[in-house]
Amino acid sequence: MPSLVTSPPRELQHLDMDAENKTSGKDRGVTLKSRLQGRSANTEREVTFSRVTGGQKAFWYFLKSEFCEENLDFWLACQEFQTCDSPEELTRRAASIYEEFIGDESPRQVNIDFYTREIISQSLQQPSPSCFVVAQKKIYSLMENGSFPRFIQSENYKVLFDGAVKQRRQTRSRHFPFPQNVTSTT
Repeated sequence: MPSLVTSPPRELQHLDMDAENKTSGKDRGVTLKSRLQGRSANTEREVTFSRVTGGQKAFWYFLKSEFCEENLDFWLACQEFQTCDSPEELTRRAASIYEEFIGDESPRQVNIDFYTREIISQSLQQPSPSCFVVAQKKIYSLMENGSFPRFIQSENYKVLFDGAVKQRRQTRSRHFPFPQNVTSTT
């Protein structure tokens, strides 16, 4: 489905987004997992979402243009859910996630199968930090294999990438108190 957004929203044009070199239309190792989990960069042009201002936000806006931003929201809610400390907080957040993303009448229902939905429904009686893991993995897979490859090929990504490269070059030049092109005369 073609994107309804032809250029990045105004609020995204100032954000920096860096990624790896795209010399062809193929993905050269950039992964959704590395971006969302904040893994360190392997090359100059790879920077993770957590280290780059607006990277995750840019991906969210892209998902919104494809009418599936609930996938990222669900994944992030599950990540946060796994950090709950008390049983009361687990119960409250599990019910909230279920109501918003899983239940039959959920306003932002994610695309998971009936079997997974039923397992989650049963686990809500005694929620644990892992009660959404299966659904989270399925939604992650949908994003990784569908939305994310389209995102890294999108015009929005290219604009953000170019801005990040420019900002990174400016930042590097501030670290050197002397001109970089000076040659030694000794």
